[in-house]
Amino acid sequence: MQLAMIQDKIIPYEELEPVYLDRGTFFGDGVYEVVRSYNGRIFALEKHLQRFARSIKEVQIEGIDIEDVRSRVETAFDHASIADAKIYFHVTRGSATRNHGPTAELKPNFFLTITQLDDNKGKKTNGIKVSTYPDLRWKRCDIKSLNLLPNVMARMDAEKKGCQEAILIDDNGDITEGSASAFFMILAAEKKLVTRQLGKEILPSITREIIENIAPKVGLTVVEHKMTPFQAKNADELTIAVSTQDVVGVVEFDGQMIGDGKVGQYTKKLMLEFEKFVGKTTP
Repeated sequence: MQLAMIQDKIIPYEELEPVYLDRGTFFGDGVYEVVRSYNGRIFALEKHLQRFARSIKEVQIEGIDIEDVRSRVETAFDHASIADAKIYFHVTRGSATRNHGPTAELKPNFFLTITQLDDNKGKKTNGIKVSTYPDLRWKRCDIKSLNLLPNVMARMDAEKKGCQEAILIDDNGDITEGSASAFFMILAAEKKLVTRQLGKEILPSITREIIENIAPKVGLTVVEHKMTPFQAKNADELTIAVSTQDVVGVVEFDGQMIGDGKVGQYTKKLMLEFEKFVGKTTP
């Protein structure tokens, strides 16, 4: 007989619930987004949905209506009544018997969670430590796919070293981005904000885009080019950006103190401008 085992329970295969046959579980065959809210308002939902639609198109998942996704996100958010929320949602190609080649009749699966965002004031005030890790990800990091095992391994390595984020290094020895964040280097004397240029090697981060837009307001010119760990260690300031935390200063890189070991002045200015942008403070 065909069967399945869930933990220690054996059941007939035909009685398996579709969730156990999800291609997202078998192959990471799906894409996702993470959105947040500020003071009861979802932030940058349109930009996230545009990126979500692009990811869906790139991996050729059929049968997803973006307006339906928008409605589901907004409906769930209204039900949750969480002012500062983390909204995660993904679609997978569907559920079926495990086979690399998907069948035409598959229907996508949608999943969403809304949870309370943790207060990260300590990180924003004191900064974080980061460590480097080889970039072992696939070659289409511009797609926000569910294939995140290399990111998980990188973060685990960082946490073992007492760090809060891993900075990924490509085969040429250059920095790409964080395991779950965009990465920036600040050269104070030159008044430059340096970050890797967009390409298939990094995710087109929404928060990264916003920071680039507000950088001139704090007197920084945005420069997009590759960086090495050596350059990062010797920068005046380092910072990361991620949807759920906004702007976070980096005070230690691979065990080396950055600047005076405190969150830098330009990073603080970026934090303040970001807060103004999202409406947390009065301009």
